[in-house]
Amino acid sequence: MSRTEIRREDVLPMEEYQRVRRAKRREISALKKDRRLEVGPFATFYFENYDTMWFQVHEMLAIERGGEEQIPDELHAYNPLIPKGRELVATVMFEIDDPVRRKAVLSKLGGVEETMFLTVGGEKIRARAEQDVDRTTADGKASSVQFVHFDFTPDQIAAFRRPETQVLVGIEHPGYGHIAVMPDRVRAALARDFA
Repeated sequence: MSRTEIRREDVLPMEEYQRVRRAKRREISALKKDRRLEVGPFATFYFENYDTMWFQVHEMLAIERGGEEQIPDELHAYNPLIPKGRELVATVMFEIDDPVRRKAVLSKLGGVEETMFLTVGGEKIRARAEQDVDRTTADGKASSVQFVHFDFTPDQIAAFRRPETQVLVGIEHPGYGHIAVMPDRVRAALARDFA
């Protein structure tokens, strides 16, 4: 079973982290290759787990240099993004290099986080958006980064684990309607996130 929470004792002292940082970056980069999926021309789903969030916490501490006082905030921010045994959790990024085009696209995607889904063996699982902040502005502009949870039943977990089950990842927003088939290597990696 995967670990579901980063505790204070899991956080390395910064001098120790700096010694292993380059190796950890390579390790996490390799891990993420089987945990990402492009859906349409702009959206990429990055499926998180304990290891990706452990790395993120350490990177934030290394970059911001807030010391011991910063640690509780980082744990509070990133622990909710670790799957808890019956879910998958994704950071969804709308990656558009051109700032003018990015603004135009995002201005039409308000509420996009409510339209994301997985289909497992023909059964649709709707995304549950992370509720930390509202990621759509009052004028309907979506954030370029969304955090979503996909809650599974035991039967859906069993189906997801079967190699012959087709898994789709999609967005059905009027301004962005795209679906991608999850490759077997990604499905196999994500299956380890369940208890």
